Amino acid sequence: MSARLRRLASDYDNLKLEFARHPHIDIEPISGDPPDKYLVTYKVKGFKLDERTGKPVLTNRHQVEVYLHAAYPREKPRCQMKTPIFHPNFRFQVCIGDYWGAGERLTDIIIQIGDMIQYKNYNPKSPLNIEASHWARENTHLFPADNVDLWQPEPEILMGNREQDDFSITLKPAKRKLEKPDDVDIKLW
Repeated sequence: MSARLRRLASDYDNLKLEFARHPHIDIEPISGDPPDKYLVTYKVKGFKLDERTGKPVLTNRHQVEVYLHAAYPREKPRCQMKTPIFHPNFRFQVCIGDYWGAGERLTDIIIQIGDMIQYKNYNPKSPLNIEASHWARENTHLFPADNVDLWQPEPEILMGNREQDDFSITLKPAKRKLEKPDDVDIKLW
């Protein structure tokens, strides 16, 4: 298996693990085995232009197609909006250039896009949509549009009988010569 296919398989496994039963993000593989294209649906608040009034309104469903092209992961994935959005860093493409490096995980990018949709982070100084950039600068009081933490909590792992696993930790100044002033000895009992 080539390095690219191993990376695609690893990304797919990580996406399944991170986003299984996620309350705000659905991920659907579209093509490839392992997948190289996904449809990501976000269920968080963001803005779009109202077709009737031409003014920004809140909407709570956004879709992004993520394509892991032949140059991925050396180059960032291509992320394209499939639903209307009004945001300085979105047009048809999603500007993730500030957040991408070859060692970056795809799960991190998917979370980052969700945070951008919510206006938890955005860059009006480097816009893809100039009109949205001007609007964002004048309406910072509306942000974030939503404040959903998209990271899944880590599962609690219990080992053994909890009542029997109690122990205490006491920190005392070291009785030996310290290499650094902040060194401590730790005793477990």
